[in-house]
Formats: sequence, C-alpha cells, structure tokens
Amino acid sequence: MEVNVNENNVEQALRLLKRKMQREGIYRDLKNHRRYEKPSVKAKRKKAEAARRSRKLARRRRDFDN
Repeated sequence: MEVNVNENNVEQALRLLKRKMQREGIYRDLKNHRRYEKPSVKAKRKKAEAARRSRKLARRRRDFDN
C-alpha cells in the first residue's frame, strides 16, 4: 500500500492511509488476530457473519424491488 505526500502535508497523507487501510479490512484483521480463536469459535463466527451478510443482501433486494 502506498500513499504519496504532497507539499509536505503529512496529516492529509495519514488520513488517506487510514482510509485505505479501513477499506482493505486491515483493521478488522488486526482485531481478529490479537488473540487465539478456537476453530469451533472461528467457524461459528464466520457462519454468523455469512448469515448477517445474507440478511443484509435480502433486505437490499427487497427494498430495491419496492
């Protein structure tokens, strides 16, 4: 990942870097890797995330049709 600093504006470059990291999901990965997660717990979490995504997609499709 690369961010260019224009006119020595480091604050703007940092904001851009943080935004890129957020979009890539790096913060989420860091949070998930802070501690060990048992395989059964990991599978349960992934299944819940998939169900949440499915419900969200169904809701969007339903709202789009109306």
